[in-house]
Amino acid sequence: MSSWPENRAPARRVKPNGGLVIPNAPRWHQRAGAWVVVVLVRLVARTVRYHYRDQSGFPDGVAGPAIYCAWHNRLPLCLEVYRAYIKPRNQTAGLAAMVSASKDGAFLASILESLNVQPVRGSSSRRGPQALLELTTWAERGYDLAITPDGPRGPRYVVQEGVISLAQLTGLPIVPGSYHLNWKVRLKSWDRLQIPLPFARCNFIVGRPVRVPREASDAQREELRLELERTLKAITQD
Repeated sequence: MSSWPENRAPARRVKPNGGLVIPNAPRWHQRAGAWVVVVLVRLVARTVRYHYRDQSGFPDGVAGPAIYCAWHNRLPLCLEVYRAYIKPRNQTAGLAAMVSASKDGAFLASILESLNVQPVRGSSSRRGPQALLELTTWAERGYDLAITPDGPRGPRYVVQEGVISLAQLTGLPIVPGSYHLNWKVRLKSWDRLQIPLPFARCNFIVGRPVRVPREASDAQREELRLELERTLKAITQD
């Protein structure tokens, strides 16, 4: 489902003359591993008890495509929540998500493809401007967009500028979301990734949308970045 051609070679560096960076393509063992992860996540997700608290104003507050963002360590159940709760309330053409162009990102891209999500490869450190333009194209096609504002390498719980730039380019509202699990495993990664355990309770909160005017100044962009960061932190319980 990826818009990128299959290419087994490592990603190329950006050339001084502005040449494109080709993201690392998933290898066969990454695709196989992604299939296993998807099966396990779906099995566990079916046992989880969900409770939603919606502050977004659905369906009136967000009509049409939007940019959905959640912390990097909340990824495991976000797509399940999108499929079960958000998608039925605000039907769009699909979902496109930004994923790192690195080798680790290739594995995550395989997972997203298995879940019928269009991966767009890029990050703040590699292929960022290209990815923003591609996400804008998917938004024009009527897709929702998804981004982890503190990914792919952190710092944890710090919103980077990419999501603000994306909102300014597309004109779409940013809808923050986060959840709390009463039963989970935390990995010793930079983001302390939270893995849900079977029969856990998931309290999911959808925050109020943040809108970035197309003519926003640098000072306004920073103010909105801080607003989004405060909102995400307020609805996040560790």
